[in-house]
Amino acid sequence: MNIDRIELFHVAMPLIYPWRTAYGEDATIHSVLCRMTSGSLAAWGESSSLAAPCYSPEWAGGVFAVAKEWLAPALVGQSIASGDELHARLAHFKGNVFAKAVLDNAWWALQAQSIGKPLHLLLAQAAGCNARDEAPVGADFGVLDSIDELLAAIGPAVEQGFARVKLKFRPDWDLPMLRAVRAAFPRHTFHIDCNGGYRLADALLFRELDELNLAMIEQPLAHDDLVDHAALQAEIHTPVCLDESISGLRQAEQAIQLKSCRYVNIKPGRVGGLTVAVKIHNACQAAGIPCWVGGMLESSVGASQCVALAMLPNFAYPADIFPSSRFYHEDLGDPPLELIRTREDLPGVQPLAVLPEPHPQRLVKLTVQRAVLE
Repeated sequence: MNIDRIELFHVAMPLIYPWRTAYGEDATIHSVLCRMTSGSLAAWGESSSLAAPCYSPEWAGGVFAVAKEWLAPALVGQSIASGDELHARLAHFKGNVFAKAVLDNAWWALQAQSIGKPLHLLLAQAAGCNARDEAPVGADFGVLDSIDELLAAIGPAVEQGFARVKLKFRPDWDLPMLRAVRAAFPRHTFHIDCNGGYRLADALLFRELDELNLAMIEQPLAHDDLVDHAALQAEIHTPVCLDESISGLRQAEQAIQLKSCRYVNIKPGRVGGLTVAVKIHNACQAAGIPCWVGGMLESSVGASQCVALAMLPNFAYPADIFPSSRFYHEDLGDPPLELIRTREDLPGVQPLAVLPEPHPQRLVKLTVQRAVLE
């Protein structure tokens, strides 16, 4: 498949309310989208790395610049037959996984369109497995203004049947918050996400969490650490889940070897795109480590590709995939993402036969910068 043209869009999408985590607060989600063209066909990819280099070393402005100056020029005019070939052409550019992901994700959407196969089935073919046709999702809550506000928000999520609830966890929003939640909801499944806000010296805190019967502790230690996570996992009973630390297949393989975790969160943007996400899924499955799909508050353009990924069988824990209305008054993508009720009567998602694209007027309104390469 020849890549004739690449258009890049750095967009800023206002949230309904700020999203607070251990690394800060986002009122607007900065993301990069790619429209990739081959002949008469065109498809979109998205990679949301946020406005500042706080979740990872990358940020949307940098992703846009790297993709524009270096990565896209290496692909335009080239015939790319696979995701592996795309990554091989970009391999001499070190790191920059979010920038690589926006191009990789667009290639997969274009490939699905060119052969007339839904993306989730194409990914399953690449993984060498059968795809599901639906997957459960969980409910997530960031840092709120008070514990009472949090408890009031969790109640409806439990009543609506979300199988698990994820809570952001940071030094000023930690054990007292979690104990109050567990007291109010003694039997529901919860896990916490620390976004790298702690260090191994805080192991006593995590040992105290063992008594609260959590499904897992997500990314408790530094964003690029594997060794200390292995030491922490050996000290506590609650499973550790790695998110930020898994920035590619090599890191996943090392985490498996070191026994750094018992779960892995896979976000296509964070690992370099769908090509690498499938490989990490397979490596974890072979090692007996269940995965789940995470999100970066993408528009429905990127979220729908996360949905397609979530159809692979080792994504055994409910995903971080949200309906558009949860965070956006009006989604950049059209159509917006909506939840269903799964066969188990849980809130969930189904793959889309036709992937969303940015709404033209909204794209113009929200674009910060644009580039065209051909």
